[in-house]
Amino acid sequence: MKITIDKNSGYCFGVEYAIQMAEDHLKDNQPLYCLGDIVHNAMEVKRLNNLGLHVITHQELETMQNCRVLIRAHGEPPSTYELALKNNIELIDASCPVVLKLQNRVKHAYDKINKIGGQIVIYGQNGHAEVTGISGQTNNEAIVVTNEADLEKIDFTKPVELFSQTTKSTKGFYHIAELIEEKVKENYCDSDGNESITPFEANDSICRQVSNREPQLRKFATEHDVIIFVSGKKSSNGKALYAVCKEVNPNSYFIESEEELDNNWFNKNETIGICGATSTPNWLMEQVSQAIEATQMLA
Repeated sequence: MKITIDKNSGYCFGVEYAIQMAEDHLKDNQPLYCLGDIVHNAMEVKRLNNLGLHVITHQELETMQNCRVLIRAHGEPPSTYELALKNNIELIDASCPVVLKLQNRVKHAYDKINKIGGQIVIYGQNGHAEVTGISGQTNNEAIVVTNEADLEKIDFTKPVELFSQTTKSTKGFYHIAELIEEKVKENYCDSDGNESITPFEANDSICRQVSNREPQLRKFATEHDVIIFVSGKKSSNGKALYAVCKEVNPNSYFIESEEELDNNWFNKNETIGICGATSTPNWLMEQVSQAIEATQMLA
């Protein structure tokens, strides 16, 4: 039996940067809080908690003062920074640079389109931390769409500018963009009631380090008899990438840790591929690999 860990799986740059920053600040043994799970992986959250990183909610943040709080890679809305200033909270900002750039682009786009009564639309998961931070740049007026049914929220008689959550599917983004453009063309008229140039702009703001994972993973899944996909159950990126594996290789299994492995999934002389989401630590995939090896040696 040959076991291979996908070299392209594991943390994206933004998550790796945030975790490294947390570890660096934990070395001084002073209390450090994190606004939400630093990563959508329960195993890694537990490891960092054992090092002294305490997860808090936004509600808890409102009552805290004179402390240190880490902002994770997902970013935060302006209101979080305002609250920190008011309560004398030191923010350790580990926001992903790609996310910060997107927030800045959305802020400028909102200031511009708001003057002509237009709308900012975000293709993403409603309630996701990154989307909350992006929407905050628009005074929470942005329209969040996840699927075709959500397009009903948009007024297609007004200008529309579309952005995407950085971790969404490129294919899904362009599909939504095409549908919006068609509907704007059907409904929009200028101030004189005449049809004019389509007042629609689509901004592909998807992180390429994340979007490139899909074709890489598709290839990896076809090269092995069995795929073990390791990810936190909260990870939307994990769910999406696992679906890619399952589509091309029916013998794909989703686990959160080695404790969920099932010996019935494996046969001798098979090749096993281990992969994961952008929120899956390499040490966890290594742990899963070692557990499979140990189990097979006993078989």
